[in-house]
Amino acid sequence: MARNRYDMDEVLEDSFDISQLKRLAAYVSPYKEKMAGIILLMLTSSALTMMIPIFFQRIMDIYIPEKNMEKIVFVSILTLAVACYSAIAMRFKIKTMSIIGQSIIHSIRTDIFHHLQELPFSYYDDKPHGKIQVRVVNYVNSLSDLLSNGIVNTVTDLCNLFFIIIFMFFCDPRLTLICLCGLPLLAVVIVFIKKKQRKAWQVQSNKQSNLNAYIAESINGIRVTQSFVRENENNQIFNTLSANYRRAWMHAIKFNFTMGPSVDMISAITTSFIYVLGIRWILAPDATLTVGVLIAFTAYIGRFWAPINTLAGFYNSLLTAISYLERIFETIDEPVLVKDAEGAGIMPPVKGEVEFQDVSFSYEEGHKILNHINFTAKPGETYAFVGPTGAGKSTIVNLICRFYNVDSGQVLIDGTDIAKVTIHSLRTQMGIMMQDSFIFSGTIMDNIRYGNREATDEEVIAAAKTVCAHDFISQMEHGYYTEVNERGSRLSAGQRQLISFARALLADPRILILDEATSSIDTETEILLQKGLNELLKGRTSFIIAHRLSTIKNANCIMYVDKGGILERGTHEELLTQKGAYCDLYMSQYDFLAKNA
Repeated sequence: MARNRYDMDEVLEDSFDISQLKRLAAYVSPYKEKMAGIILLMLTSSALTMMIPIFFQRIMDIYIPEKNMEKIVFVSILTLAVACYSAIAMRFKIKTMSIIGQSIIHSIRTDIFHHLQELPFSYYDDKPHGKIQVRVVNYVNSLSDLLSNGIVNTVTDLCNLFFIIIFMFFCDPRLTLICLCGLPLLAVVIVFIKKKQRKAWQVQSNKQSNLNAYIAESINGIRVTQSFVRENENNQIFNTLSANYRRAWMHAIKFNFTMGPSVDMISAITTSFIYVLGIRWILAPDATLTVGVLIAFTAYIGRFWAPINTLAGFYNSLLTAISYLERIFETIDEPVLVKDAEGAGIMPPVKGEVEFQDVSFSYEEGHKILNHINFTAKPGETYAFVGPTGAGKSTIVNLICRFYNVDSGQVLIDGTDIAKVTIHSLRTQMGIMMQDSFIFSGTIMDNIRYGNREATDEEVIAAAKTVCAHDFISQMEHGYYTEVNERGSRLSAGQRQLISFARALLADPRILILDEATSSIDTETEILLQKGLNELLKGRTSFIIAHRLSTIKNANCIMYVDKGGILERGTHEELLTQKGAYCDLYMSQYDFLAKNA
């Protein structure tokens, strides 16, 4: 099977950078006072419950031999009160920490999403969208248990462990030392599996990312899949990716399951020694140990290993979370290549003069798409770019909007270098219709209003009428308030383009960019649309990319782009007179239409 982008594993980190845990701590910091209160509450609860084995010891060694029922009932009631307090404290802790944990996750996810909004087109060009989505949703969700319970439980358990050891020494120092002999064995187990466990969870996160990327791609391309009857092949690819994810998960979880049984085994071994020696000391002639002390100590053994088991679980969760944190912070740290320069000013109201001064650009180093481009567009005029696919026509208009940074040269609007003004102030004065007529989930009214949230319903309808979209919208079940799905699956390609056209026009831009705006519109609608466009283009600087040369015949200037430069420029009539590349392109379309008329 050929390796596609969704099947490319990301580079694994050899060692974890502790600074990433510090960054996570920055998200936790606003809640440190509440968490400290919860920790204090849980410590008081634990301290009280640690008294229960001592209560039982006194009952066994003192109150039962004395047949003191009054003290036995009192201690029983006291034990019940401690248990109730512990239950109430636990409920309050779970509720509060769930709120805190989800608040932290909300902050992390918000930071990722806000950063994704600022990343340039080049980031999305190079990474499958499913791999991005899994970081925002799955990876962040995987931190939930760590943040909701892990931190507080770890601090509480460490304190509990310290207190338990003190109580155990208070009961019997000899038995305590026997119990502590198991800790070096546990340390050996942790050191042995630490590196392998972290690497296994890194691999698992990669396989999950690959699977999610392929699912997203398959859903978006389902029409193509069914059209070319690719279901079986796609199922095979999915099964392979899913099996890889399953194997990676099972390999990673194997290490997690190593910790719990290791703690239980070490606990069982030390407990066996404690019982053997404890009973021997009870039965010895000098009876250096009482039954009550052994019962109390046995209760403390369970309390001693329980927090260790919990800490082992937290250690597992931490190693799992670390593999996700690396990807989360990697996304947040992704450089915003197209951003406001330091001290960037506000773009003044645009009049519409656009100038390219010796502009060069490449998507990949060493492969120039544009090479020393120069042209000036006068305010209020219409300019068209034509040429073969991949020549750089869309790249030129993308540079006008500053979706990418130029490699060299300058793009000026009204004499102002657009690299020195804020992106927001620049793009708010532009109307852009890209080749991909993206429709968002929601109503048609909201989709058209997307570029101008302040527009009234009447203005939306007027824009739709201008681009000949009003008739088909009015015929839908709820008119402009008809709900459409993501990417406009209920609409035809031509209808999606008309809605996108209305969206761009409603923004009332000074510079209008139409990238293949009429590629999916039938000839009859195109003729009607052209009438509205002729009025709309007046007073605006417009840039049109079109393969249908009939739509740009009235442009003030047509530029033929190929081989990284502008080979020809002029009006339609001037270019036909030159008998060059444009003339050949136009005549080939004319001949094709004549043959198929």
